Amino acid sequence: MTETSNSINFKEITIGYCKKFTVKVTSKMLDDFAALSGDYNPLHMDNKYAEKTQFKKQVCHGLLLTSFFSRLIGMYIPGKNALYFSQTVNFRSPCFVDDIVTVIGEVTEKRETTKMITVKTEIYNQNNICLINGIGKVIVRD
Repeated sequence: MTETSNSINFKEITIGYCKKFTVKVTSKMLDDFAALSGDYNPLHMDNKYAEKTQFKKQVCHGLLLTSFFSRLIGMYIPGKNALYFSQTVNFRSPCFVDDIVTVIGEVTEKRETTKMITVKTEIYNQNNICLINGIGKVIVRD
């Protein structure tokens, strides 16, 4: 591991606190995710098959993309003090191999009684098209 996680405590988190990072989606990522998840759907794995669909090329697994929300919460908002409670997901547009995606999280709410934060989560491609959005709920362990 080359990166260390943030260690923000509940009091340090403010409404509007935002973090983002970018990732290039590769065919190796699709292969690795298929091996891990067991999802070998040809839309994800077979370029010749995918070319015959309305997408015209391989589509990244939606849950591969949402796994980047785990990085967002576990490494940045709040980092090592995170305990993921829930995540909603809306799949808006497909992601393709070689897309460069930006993962964004913004704190929109804090609950003092539960030490829970609400994080607006979004993923955009290099053309600023929203691929996925949702809401994460995170308990901050101090």
